[in-house]
Amino acid sequence: MTSPTSTTPAIQPADLGFLVTLAGSASLSAAARELGVSKAAVSKRLALIEGRSGVVLVHRSTRRMGLTPEGEAVVERARRILGEMEELEQLLTRSGQVPTGLLRVNATLGFGRSHVAPVLSRFARRHPEVEVQLQLSVNPPPLTDDAFDVCIRFGEPPDARVIARRLAPNRRLLCAAPAYLQRFGVPQLPQDLVAHRCIAIRQGDDAYGTWRLSTGKGMRARSETVKTRSHLATNDGEIAVAWALDGHGILMRSEWDIVRHLDSGRLVQVLPGWDTPAADIHAVVPQRLQLSSRVRAFVDFIAQDFAGLGASRTMRQPDRCNASPPSPPSTGAPT
Repeated sequence: MTSPTSTTPAIQPADLGFLVTLAGSASLSAAARELGVSKAAVSKRLALIEGRSGVVLVHRSTRRMGLTPEGEAVVERARRILGEMEELEQLLTRSGQVPTGLLRVNATLGFGRSHVAPVLSRFARRHPEVEVQLQLSVNPPPLTDDAFDVCIRFGEPPDARVIARRLAPNRRLLCAAPAYLQRFGVPQLPQDLVAHRCIAIRQGDDAYGTWRLSTGKGMRARSETVKTRSHLATNDGEIAVAWALDGHGILMRSEWDIVRHLDSGRLVQVLPGWDTPAADIHAVVPQRLQLSSRVRAFVDFIAQDFAGLGASRTMRQPDRCNASPPSPPSTGAPT
């Protein structure tokens, strides 16, 4: 592509949002639907921008498109500029401002479906001027990804470039169906898990099938790392819970996802005296959006919602932890 000869700026202010939308779409057709225009109009506008700049920003093919290295650099800068413009607007008008605009939320599959989606439904009813988009993914996006305004994550994000607000406490618990424990016995120590059938979940950056447990405090603290034998494995937490309910083995799962089964007795906590690494629930927000009225409104809303649920679980917790599992039969662990 030849160098531009026009005095018109290569990238105009109105092009920034267009390029960001284009970058978040899988094709020109998808971008056209998002923008509410024709595919031909999107293609023409992109060609004009590339013509003025003299740089190819997007690779096109019959089925998909992708940003060139130059395109990625431009879109990254465009996102930053748009964020700074929004932050400036919030500084000028945040007093008494009604939340408006697009709110992009990311959460993991099972937790997002069961807990985040219902909260967003109530939030959208209270704030009809906010356009809500929820995307669920197996793994959380990188903290540097500008594709989302709020990410609901487990554990403290180790990155100073984001703001993390703790929404609720959360533990990962070991559990199994009473029928499994009646058949194969109840583990008494973490290393007993090696001889048991375990259900693995392939999610996040955790080492696959490796469970880390600790007990005691101070000088009496002990920790154990167990490499389990996975009888069944999946990347979907709901499937893993269903397998545990069917008696296939021992599962490590978030308390939020199994509390109802523990309360009903369909699952029983295993090794209740041992703890797993903390997995508290946080709302993660890029620093540039911490003053956004819609982001602040949603984070406040979900924090209040989760606080009520967390309090009710804390009240029930001692009954579950002190419940006695079935007595181990005379037979040993599964082979």
